[in-house]
Amino acid sequence: MILADKIINERKKNGWSQEELADQLGVSRQSVSKWEGAQAVPDIQKIIKMAELFGVSTDYLLKDELGETEKEEYRTLSETFESAADVRKVSLEEANKFLSIIKEITPQIANAVSICILSPVLLIFLSALSSRHIWGVTEPLAAGLGLVVLLLMVSVAVFVFITTGIKKKPFEYIEKEPIETEYGVSGMVKERKEAYQGTYTAMLSGGIICCILSALPIIVSSIATQNEVVVVSMVCVCLIIVSFGVNIIIRSSSIWGSYDQLLQENDFTVTSKKASEKIESVGGVYWTILTAIYLLISFLTRRWDITWVIWPVAGVLYGAVSVIIKMVVSSK
Repeated sequence: MILADKIINERKKNGWSQEELADQLGVSRQSVSKWEGAQAVPDIQKIIKMAELFGVSTDYLLKDELGETEKEEYRTLSETFESAADVRKVSLEEANKFLSIIKEITPQIANAVSICILSPVLLIFLSALSSRHIWGVTEPLAAGLGLVVLLLMVSVAVFVFITTGIKKKPFEYIEKEPIETEYGVSGMVKERKEAYQGTYTAMLSGGIICCILSALPIIVSSIATQNEVVVVSMVCVCLIIVSFGVNIIIRSSSIWGSYDQLLQENDFTVTSKKASEKIESVGGVYWTILTAIYLLISFLTRRWDITWVIWPVAGVLYGAVSVIIKMVVSSK
């Protein structure tokens, strides 16, 4: 049980409203509301005063469910970590705002990524129709209309990436720099993470299954028919399924990742953050060059039904590159 819950419980045991407790502490009702909503933490003087009013010890109020080792780190509200000047502290208010921003922008980012994956679908489909002269679709029409739609969709996605990036930028340090959290933050984040675990597992599993099964339409159509239009159409279906799966994965992983960022766990430990800086630099160059290669090969060969294979292969290679970079950074 965290401090916010204890304040609620003790206040109700005494039969006080938020306003009555606020009057006795000499604060506003809004302050008490924020404490009970885990949106802010009372200062040490108010903690002492509440302990007297509730007839409990300050030790009881300040210790939460984090475990014996972590409880010792939070004996009093004023006893925060002594750290180097370059390590930033994250307050409860900042942590709540960060989690709120992530929850707001995550669906937008997921949709933008899906748009990028779907952007070549029309171009691929029209190219297949033009090769068989179906519905009067010519190669210039297929290429022209397909590219226009592709560029428009990518532009929309880029706009979303930029706007969401601006919203998230004030909290960029949480993801990239070593941080220390003030009293109450770890307890609040761990509670939310535990509550979200079931949803995260279900969504992540569903997204991965979609990505795995996305190849089935191509495999089945290749076996069942030699019709190029049908096979290429199944490539489009594959991309649609992948876009759906990736969308779900991003939605769940971004929320889960925001908890890990504040707790500095898994991929967001201090060592991992150093590795991420290297991976981000390499990734920018890697994907830019890959996109140029993909477009060049596709336009020269006009085999959009085959060149899409570049992306899953590149994804696997990028994963290998990321692992190597992490190993190198960890060994230093």
